Amino acid sequence: MDFSSLDIIDEFFGTGDSSNPLMMLVWILPIILFVFYGQRIQLIITSGDIKKKLAKLDEMRNDSRDELLGYIKKTIMPVDIDPNGIVPKIHHLVRSREDTTRKQIRSLFSEIDTMELSKVQNILEIVATLQLFHKVVRHLFLTAKKQNNYPMILPLQMILPFIMEQAEALKDAVPAFKQGQPIGDGIGPLVVGEMMLNTEKQKAEFETVYSESEFDGRKLILLKAEGPYATVGRPGEATESLVGKYKPDIIVMIDAALKFEGEDSGTVTQGFGAAIGGVGTDRFKIEEVATKLGIPIFSIVIKQSVNDAITLMTKEIAAQAENVKSQVQEMITDNTKSGQTVLVIGVGNTLGVSQ
Repeated sequence: MDFSSLDIIDEFFGTGDSSNPLMMLVWILPIILFVFYGQRIQLIITSGDIKKKLAKLDEMRNDSRDELLGYIKKTIMPVDIDPNGIVPKIHHLVRSREDTTRKQIRSLFSEIDTMELSKVQNILEIVATLQLFHKVVRHLFLTAKKQNNYPMILPLQMILPFIMEQAEALKDAVPAFKQGQPIGDGIGPLVVGEMMLNTEKQKAEFETVYSESEFDGRKLILLKAEGPYATVGRPGEATESLVGKYKPDIIVMIDAALKFEGEDSGTVTQGFGAAIGGVGTDRFKIEEVATKLGIPIFSIVIKQSVNDAITLMTKEIAAQAENVKSQVQEMITDNTKSGQTVLVIGVGNTLGVSQ
């Protein structure tokens, strides 16, 4: 058979005078479909991916809830906020919520010690956060599907990887809290806790302790949450109290901080201002009292990912403890004179970290 005279392009794509009607339909129909149904097709494709993520969120939410219930059964029978009167109200609401949750947990059990109470409270927060993630993602997803609105689903598709990253980290955090092991966020308390060894500890505020020490002729006031409980304490109120009592010349804060992509976990950075996360009320209190008395605030932060911050402390982060301590001492030497007073605050969840 002689194929030399066969024009492939003309036969299959109809470029000659005798165009193939069938091939014309093959080309035209997809164009018509995408013009009139393009958004709906994109919505169907995107919905499939979001459904998978939503199912995974549902699974993580249920798993963490089951872990909490299983643990209970087995173990126990901002500065960017308008400061004009709003911060105290938020502070009051946050503290009221914490106190109410604590009372409700105590009411469920005839006997529960402080350590177990703090662990259950933290795991309960994880379960509640995963539940919130699931509800918000489901709401946005179902709203977009109900209205057949593809543009509405795009923002959800863009933020979903970040939500899933945080959800995975929260789920992975449950075992560390159940076993009472130190987490990455506890590096600040770990450093200050080591500096507090062999000193007399006193109560500064609820679940917050301090002690007095000395370094190179300077008086040190060391402050951290009371370990080894799973708590961040109340550093804002404690700082207000200690500043009024001791009038420190500088404040040094040590805390974990979220790293950017491309940065190594455990990187140590120095800066200025109150190094403390949360809703912003503790930071406001610390900066307000420091500003009134003209006390400089220096900070040292240990960079880490979301997962590193709330799961079992990694070797890379723990290995920075001595380095951070050296930098704290260097910062004190460079910014104070002999005879002056320094307030050193270890910020973070002190789970598994004593003093």
